[in-house]
Amino acid sequence: MRSTYTVAAISVVAVFSFFALVGPLAQDPDYFEFADPRALWGVPNAGNVLSNLAFVAVGLLGLVRSVAWTPNSLGDDDLPGADPQLRWAYRLFFLGIFLTGFGSAYFHWQPNNWTLLADRLPMAVAFMALASALIGESTKPALGRRLLWPLIALGLASVGYWYTTEAAGDGDLRPYVLVQFLPMLILPAMLWRLGSRLQPTSYAWGTIAFYVLAKAAEVLDEQIFTATGTISGHALKHLLAALGCGIFLRGMRCRKLAGAA
Repeated sequence: MRSTYTVAAISVVAVFSFFALVGPLAQDPDYFEFADPRALWGVPNAGNVLSNLAFVAVGLLGLVRSVAWTPNSLGDDDLPGADPQLRWAYRLFFLGIFLTGFGSAYFHWQPNNWTLLADRLPMAVAFMALASALIGESTKPALGRRLLWPLIALGLASVGYWYTTEAAGDGDLRPYVLVQFLPMLILPAMLWRLGSRLQPTSYAWGTIAFYVLAKAAEVLDEQIFTATGTISGHALKHLLAALGCGIFLRGMRCRKLAGAA
């Protein structure tokens, strides 16, 4: 276990050092251009806007279930595959996903830096809450619980820093890039080496895998739209990411504490 923490620490230092060396990363203006600009029912960029309904649906379902959840112990409640000590991490994860549906729809309706801020703030909450939950599940719940609020503060600060620097004409995405991608490098290594107290781990792996697929679809936005003529890679990204969140919610209902009958 100690070696895993060492690897994680080295990874963090290496990534932070890299971003310190490369200098500020401004927002690419091409980010506001999408492959599918078609309107539907008066909705501009309709595919990218309406696909966010998937986030709203999964986020709302997860939020309702996690808020109404008042367990006494693992395995003796409606969400046996979730740790009661991490309930706020789960709640904030689904709250972030729910709000991302609206923030992302707002951004795609009218792409600009202000609407992108509304998109990224709830995403940062969701990223950090999920990281806290998975850390708590793989190590000790107390660790995940202690990290929750500092991680969320870090995530929100990274978005605020990007927006402030962008408004000043010297945009810098480095902190936000770290918030979004660093957990996706460390958490799989932690899950692989340490496993999880909640079994099977296939649900956590499924969430991570669909996030990777979603990012790939985003990169291939135009190619996917050209190939299908129906759905763009960016709209597909929303659906894949929401499906990954749904897999995590399903795991909260299906997993069991390791060693439990």
